[in-house]
Amino acid sequence: MKFHIAILLGVLAFAAAHVRADTAAPDSFAERVALFAYDTHADLAIQERGVEQRDGVAIHDLSFIAEPGTKQRINAYLVVPPGNGAHAGVLWVHWLGEPKTSNRTQYLDEAVALAAQGVESLLVDAMWSDPDWYAKRDPEQDFDASIRQTIALRRAMDLLASRPGIDAKRLGYVGHDFGGMYGMLAAGVDRRAKTYVFMAVAPSLLEWAFFASQPKSKIDYIRKNAPLELSEFVHRIDNASVLFQFAKNDAYVSRASTGVLLNAANAPKERKFYEADHAMNKPEIAQDRDARLLKELASANAPAPSR
Repeated sequence: MKFHIAILLGVLAFAAAHVRADTAAPDSFAERVALFAYDTHADLAIQERGVEQRDGVAIHDLSFIAEPGTKQRINAYLVVPPGNGAHAGVLWVHWLGEPKTSNRTQYLDEAVALAAQGVESLLVDAMWSDPDWYAKRDPEQDFDASIRQTIALRRAMDLLASRPGIDAKRLGYVGHDFGGMYGMLAAGVDRRAKTYVFMAVAPSLLEWAFFASQPKSKIDYIRKNAPLELSEFVHRIDNASVLFQFAKNDAYVSRASTGVLLNAANAPKERKFYEADHAMNKPEIAQDRDARLLKELASANAPAPSR
């Protein structure tokens, strides 16, 4: 893996040094932010299919429009605590891994448990919830797809922040694998979350770009996607805390990569390693994550909830 990363970084440096003068790639972060612009007043067109009750916690099965001007809908679960009051809110985005959990169900049980402590959650399906997404995707469309997915996550945050029972000053984000990596893109341009938890993430989408379908030209691919380098977006998170959770036995994320992200992030930040693999499904990982969310999203007018 370290050898793979070294080659990748070398190719990236070569591509950056040979960008043509006529390229349309953004040359400032403000231009990168503009890539993710959308109509923030556009209707989410929320459709609810049903509600399940679990010990007083309501699980709403719903969908909303992914991007203004399109008909693409995102399936989601909205997990609402019992009672009234201004709740903290958390957006959860799943990994690409086992088909059973590569969707909005991955952290549903955890979100229900947190609802008992006053946290409202939105869990969304991402483009990789389709089991065939990675193998069948067209690499030439990766850049545009990344922009659309990031806008979709910002729209999900719109939905969460607009909820009548939510305190919009107490929002968090949890993402695993691709869910964390696209969350870093969103975090760099969206200022609403107060805390982030990123699990088993790499500092570049390019590290995971070439395992299946290959682009026509890797140099052109890297040049086109260079504006989406994640470490720079992480560096722009300067108004929220960040917890990185990594596995000691991760076949996809090297120790060196975790250091790149830690160095890119601003304080307050923390990196923790666990005796786990890329699936990150050990109980202590969830316990640390939940404790961080409850602490960071506690009301300023009330003591932090206890676990």
